[in-house]
Amino acid sequence: MAHADTPPGATPHGEAQYHTDLHGKLDYNAYLQIDALLNCQKPLSSPVHHDELLFIIQHQTTELWFKLIVHELREALSLVARDSLEASFKILARVKHIQAQLLNQWSVLATLTPSEYVQFRHVLGPASGLQSHQHRLVEFLLGRKDEKMLALFKHRPEVYASLEEALNNPSLYDAFLRHLARRGMPIPAEVLDRNLRTPHVTNPGVTAVLRSVYEAPEDHWDAYEMAEKLVDIDEQYALWKYRHMKVVERIIGFKRGTGGTAGVAYLRDRVDDRLFPELWDVRTEIREVRPPA
Repeated sequence: MAHADTPPGATPHGEAQYHTDLHGKLDYNAYLQIDALLNCQKPLSSPVHHDELLFIIQHQTTELWFKLIVHELREALSLVARDSLEASFKILARVKHIQAQLLNQWSVLATLTPSEYVQFRHVLGPASGLQSHQHRLVEFLLGRKDEKMLALFKHRPEVYASLEEALNNPSLYDAFLRHLARRGMPIPAEVLDRNLRTPHVTNPGVTAVLRSVYEAPEDHWDAYEMAEKLVDIDEQYALWKYRHMKVVERIIGFKRGTGGTAGVAYLRDRVDDRLFPELWDVRTEIREVRPPA
């Protein structure tokens, strides 16, 4: 029996009635294309090895997060180029949290043992995460430019063009340094005019500018906050690379990578790469502030 105070069309305790007549209407499955999404996992082992599905989903979810990072970084780049630093802060915070998800999901793949992986690794052929164009795009947008990587995508003209565009245009860090220059800060001309197809390298003049920001944050609050947002992203990326390297070592040891790399040795060489080097160097340069005697 319904409660006396239950209004028509509602269930007790204020619970709304479910929509059950969904014929011809947009439902959850259609909006999110769930059927297509769940049909994207195509194990190649025969008979199908139980753990191949884990391997596929791990990498597919990574690609979905990469897609969102690219989406967010492009918007952040546009905002910084328009001198709207503060508007980019939420976006960059979101990127950091996406990176945290990517970092944490390595623990799922780490449950794949060497004995399990060797039973289906051969089906990958030359396929490798090295060939993730979205990962390369994330790196290019963040400033880790490597023209040699373009060769991996010659067989995919649209992807090649997208990567070359990112290679030829300012990275997020380039955009930030140009913003500081527009504010009258003495960013060296060789930094502003450098070949954008190459990675940014440490410049003491940039470190000096950043030191002026860090030593007087109250005068440069938005630039100070932007610098810390970039350090968050750089640190998360370094942690992700380290975790990647350790999970690969745990699963395949020092075998060569399927894409032709040296495997763990290749990944280890990249762990200490810094996307925004002066933002790390400046920490050593900041002068101590002592109270008056």
